[in-house]
Amino acid sequence: MAKSKWFGGFLGLLSGGPLGALAGFVLGALFDVVNEDGAQLTDKIYSQNGGGSYSNSARSTEEGTRNGFLFSLLTLASYIIKADGKIMHSEMEAMRQFLRTNFGEISVVQGEQVMLRLFDRQKQMDAEQPGAYRQTIYECCAQLRRVLTEPQRLQLLSLLAMLAKADGNVATEEINALREVSIQLGLSEAELNSMLNLGSTTLKDAYAVLEISESATDDEVRQAFKHMVIKHHPDRVASLGEDVKAAAEKKMREINEAKELIYKARGM
Repeated sequence: MAKSKWFGGFLGLLSGGPLGALAGFVLGALFDVVNEDGAQLTDKIYSQNGGGSYSNSARSTEEGTRNGFLFSLLTLASYIIKADGKIMHSEMEAMRQFLRTNFGEISVVQGEQVMLRLFDRQKQMDAEQPGAYRQTIYECCAQLRRVLTEPQRLQLLSLLAMLAKADGNVATEEINALREVSIQLGLSEAELNSMLNLGSTTLKDAYAVLEISESATDDEVRQAFKHMVIKHHPDRVASLGEDVKAAAEKKMREINEAKELIYKARGM
């Protein structure tokens, strides 16, 4: 196993169901490749239906949860990126930069390979039956609602919104796809708007980040911020790995910046 491996094939609780089926198609053909320094990226795919067993010492629950989360991120991203019916060079470059920034250089090799394989699968499924991949995405989201906690699903949505914004141009089709995904994940449109407005420096967007209106009272602003801290605290996604927790910490800083912008405008 490569010491620098970012992602493995063992998906833990997500090994079955629609995500497990996609993983069997996507990952089985990819993990014979090596990265640029020659490190092997091979990792067997195991499902609930057999194929071997892992001891507790060989594969921890946390590793399975982490891998399942990362594969889910790439799966949902493949749907959002291709929402306008095409894959632009700029979008792929933005995806590479997103992976590099949030997960390190090793993630770029594996992440891109998985994404390209997912695009192929989407093309095949929709050629056989139009809308089939979209239905599979909905089923994947239903599976994630059962298995991931709300903070984990919120972090997933946050990363998807970050990826959609990575090329500086969020198309209407991407917004609609993000909205579909957030609904299917059991998250609200206000939560999606909050994630899409992170990092903005306008006062209007700061209110959207805290999921409140500009007419909110000072007490409502304070309560909204406290609620956001509880909901998005990085410790609530710590089991997904240090890089995912680091992304959550960045998100928390941006929530705090939105709060400070509102406080300054109100003289609080």
